Amino acid sequence: MHLTRFRVNTARSGARRLLSSPQAMHAAVMSSFPALLPTDTPPTDGPRVLWRLDHTTRAEVMLYIVSPDRPDLTHLVEQAGWPAAAAADPNQPGWQSRPYGPLLDRLTTQERWAFRLTANPVHHARRKDDEPTKRTAHLTPTHQMGWLLKRQETCGFRVLEKTHATRLLPSGTTHTSQPHHGDRYELTVHDKRTLAFDKHTNPQRGRRPPVSLVTVTFDGRLEVTDPHLLRRALTQGIGKAKAYGCGLLTLAPLPTAR
Repeated sequence: MHLTRFRVNTARSGARRLLSSPQAMHAAVMSSFPALLPTDTPPTDGPRVLWRLDHTTRAEVMLYIVSPDRPDLTHLVEQAGWPAAAAADPNQPGWQSRPYGPLLDRLTTQERWAFRLTANPVHHARRKDDEPTKRTAHLTPTHQMGWLLKRQETCGFRVLEKTHATRLLPSGTTHTSQPHHGDRYELTVHDKRTLAFDKHTNPQRGRRPPVSLVTVTFDGRLEVTDPHLLRRALTQGIGKAKAYGCGLLTLAPLPTAR
């Protein structure tokens, strides 16, 4: 496994095209692996290619990729990077890629990490009793947090709770029957985005319906409860829409107390 970081040059027209289309970005990411054919389907159980865009500032966007094989992002550097700078220094090709295995292998129970996840929080609901259920996006931060909290056990971690002294409200609630997750947990939801785009037309299938997604980014702190399940979440992703930049969970060391 490898973890790769690529800084997008947002001033370039190629970058703007990729950033405006999750489908185009997905195609560019998948083209980074010479042994992977366009017709290959993602594995149902096992490591897969995951990617995420982090908008760190208005003008800075970072692309993160987790993959079984080391990618070659030369085409991305040419379209959306700094090709002249990359050509001037053979040791700096325009992206950084490191083995991911050492981090995965050393995960142990009760370790604590900061984490980030961009996801597509959805649930199945029906408007009328006689209608089939339909996949529907969670739209409020409380329900989006609830979506992640329901998955923490099966993903091998628990989101840390705030101490009572740091909560704004007693017990982290706004009402006795309505938990306010944002005040109880070390967890924030931000960067909500509504994406709508057309899939490429397949001559054999005809025109396909447009794709509509709601994505959010979670930042928080977690404790490892099951290293095996957490490794699976880190390499297989969490939730739906993985082809469109969702599902990639990354960890970072917590700052040391002084």
